[in-house]
Amino acid sequence: MVTIHSERLPKEERVSSKKTIDKLFNGGKSHSMSAFPLRVVYMLMTEDGPQRLPKTQLLVSVPKKCFKQAVKRNRVKRQIREAYRRNRRFVADKMEDGKSMVMAFIWLDDKLQSSEIVTRKVVNLLQRIGEKL
Repeated sequence: MVTIHSERLPKEERVSSKKTIDKLFNGGKSHSMSAFPLRVVYMLMTEDGPQRLPKTQLLVSVPKKCFKQAVKRNRVKRQIREAYRRNRRFVADKMEDGKSMVMAFIWLDDKLQSSEIVTRKVVNLLQRIGEKL
């Protein structure tokens, strides 16, 4: 069965909980892969209690070490979010009920890239994650 995703990226699909971020980076159950200039760290989670988690959640990080100017960091974050928003179906369609995936995209390069390259790399990573599910 094919599910239709809205074209939005609502707040529920963004990681904002410090506990979730700590679990993702320090929990030991997360996995990582990279497609330069991006690296993704992801972890499967199960629902704990009555709250309903979205199928996928996203965190985007562009270190200040890569770009000193906030304008450039914000541009890269916007490119990554847009590429993810358009292509999240590669992972979301393969998720089982009661499970959720938390992903953190981390920028590695100190040069700006075109939106096509960023989109291609995000799709590559999402497809690889989808194959592992």
